[in-house]
Amino acid sequence: MKLDVDDFELFGIPRRFTVARDVLDARWKALQAEVHPDRFAAQGAGAQRAAMQWAVRVNEAYQRLKDPLKRGAYLCELHGAPIKAESNTAMPHAFLQQQMEWREALEEAAGLEPLEALAAEVAERRRTMLATLQDELDDRHDPAAAAQQVRALMFVERFAEEVDRKLEALGQ
Repeated sequence: MKLDVDDFELFGIPRRFTVARDVLDARWKALQAEVHPDRFAAQGAGAQRAAMQWAVRVNEAYQRLKDPLKRGAYLCELHGAPIKAESNTAMPHAFLQQQMEWREALEEAAGLEPLEALAAEVAERRRTMLATLQDELDDRHDPAAAAQQVRALMFVERFAEEVDRKLEALGQ
């Protein structure tokens, strides 16, 4: 095993947005078993420290690969289109208009029903955007467009968390 390979190579899976979750989970378990520090107890403290570094590396890669947004951002960066969310906040006008409408709906939502309707709308939009991201990365091989989609999805994720917090405040 090498520490300096990308996450996809580490897990032995194709470098694609589409990932079979059962395959990813099985590979994570196999890698964790392979690098578990207890397996190296007889080889001394140095070997155990190295195994611990491997375990951390495997877990970090697993967390990145199993999360669609993190996986998309990672793929964009691997293909030369870094996300740069802090410095590139430009969004299409229609997307910004949608964000403003959602914000107004969230502020005006006084009860459970309008909040659940808003949560469902945001979840559907997220699903649509993830499908677009998959198409841009796996089929059209357009990492620049995918990076724009990842940045927009980051906004949607944060907004969905705000809706969830408001729902939790209502006891849902």
